[in-house]
Amino acid sequence: MYEACKKDVFSRASRTSVNVPSGLIDLVEVLLKKHCLDLLGIAGKAGQLVGGYEKVKSILLIEKVGIFIMASDTANGQNKIMHLVSGAPIINCFSAGELGAAIGRERLVYAIIKPGGFAKKLLIETSRLLGFQENASICNLSK
Repeated sequence: MYEACKKDVFSRASRTSVNVPSGLIDLVEVLLKKHCLDLLGIAGKAGQLVGGYEKVKSILLIEKVGIFIMASDTANGQNKIMHLVSGAPIINCFSAGELGAAIGRERLVYAIIKPGGFAKKLLIETSRLLGFQENASICNLSK
């Protein structure tokens, strides 16, 4: 979207002058992040999200997971649990406070989404969000 605004793509596509508001990019990023966090909340209510270190660790040991979620502000998360993640996409573009608020907790550092529709939808929406965030990533690790 940054490039589209710089190159005036909207005006050329519509064949008329288009004035893109200066805060549009930031607004879209905020709304995409809210949408992703809302999806996490819905997944939690539907029983498709499991959160907390011990629960996530035990599930990673015995089950296939759709998505592994780790808070972006985790201090030593990669050393504690990352070695258990095998082949699942990893989302780490939300803070522990944001993840917790999405499911009604104060903080949430680790979570998994079970395989299925919620996992697919969350990956699609989070990849859209990544187009607006420079320091966020979805990693696909396989061992």
